[in-house]
Amino acid sequence: MSTSRQETQRQHDDLDPICVKVFEEKISGALKVADRPGLRAALEYMRPGDMLTVQEADRLGRNLLEGLIVLNDLFEQDVAVKILAGIAAGEHVERSLILDLALALAEDRRRDIARKTRNGLESAARRGRKGGRPRVVDEDKRRAILARRAEGQSLREIARGVGVSLAVVHGEVKAAEQTMTELP
Repeated sequence: MSTSRQETQRQHDDLDPICVKVFEEKISGALKVADRPGLRAALEYMRPGDMLTVQEADRLGRNLLEGLIVLNDLFEQDVAVKILAGIAAGEHVERSLILDLALALAEDRRRDIARKTRNGLESAARRGRKGGRPRVVDEDKRRAILARRAEGQSLREIARGVGVSLAVVHGEVKAAEQTMTELP
């Protein structure tokens, strides 16, 4: 799963009856198997002749493309994978023409989405509108973040105190540090 708000019951309904053990993992973009504790635990649990089973290829990543990339990494580690549904459904022990085709289609779809997003943002800009997500940090919050950092508070303390995410605080601090190094 990609977020803590998603439920795993649908996956358990499919996997529990056919798997010896089911592993859960909430990922946020980690693609390398080494950076995926749940996937690593599943692989360490496996014995020779076992097959890693997933509901769909996109369950290995945040989307189909990333799932297929992870799938390819698993093949390079000689891991057999069974995919229950979707474009790559079936039992796989190595890359195949169908998986290569799925990877190409997923990459093409990703590029298409990126192109359409870029076109939409450019169109909005021509009309004087700014697209994208609204900024979380206004100037007052930015000053508070930087003042707390100057006082030596940790990024986590700042995030709690200002009421924004750790990632937002990290981004603001990093941007401020970058601005300071660029000044003559």
